Amino acid sequence: MRLPMYPLVLALAAATWACGPGESSPAADGAAPAGPAASSASQPATGRTIDIKAISDDKGNYLEPTTIEAHPGDVLKFTLVSGVHNVHFPAEKNPGAAGLPEPTELLQLPGQTLEIPVTFKQGKYFFQCDPHAALGMVGELEVEG
Repeated sequence: MRLPMYPLVLALAAATWACGPGESSPAADGAAPAGPAASSASQPATGRTIDIKAISDDKGNYLEPTTIEAHPGDVLKFTLVSGVHNVHFPAEKNPGAAGLPEPTELLQLPGQTLEIPVTFKQGKYFFQCDPHAALGMVGELEVEG
């Protein structure tokens, strides 16, 4: 007996649509999916959450705040207010820094957030929004001991 393919195709399409572009469904064992967010979350958050807004408006493309002081265990929580932005700690602008997180996916919908645990050693780190770095959408993170 042959079953119609329509229900299977519909289920696969719904699963693909629910994940969105560039995302995959969680692993069957409940583990976090691999990718920038998962790789940057290797250390559990133990400190405070530091809120950072990513904004595009008539003033330009910018982050609020642009200078951040944090401690290991804190979490940088980026929230998209408007525009399309990502977060990147470029190796070439952070010479000698080890363990920098991978560039994040673009945040595209207002209210979307991403969290980056502070797992960096003490020091200063430069970060940016890749599409708007040349327009001044940059920030500096100082990790204190």
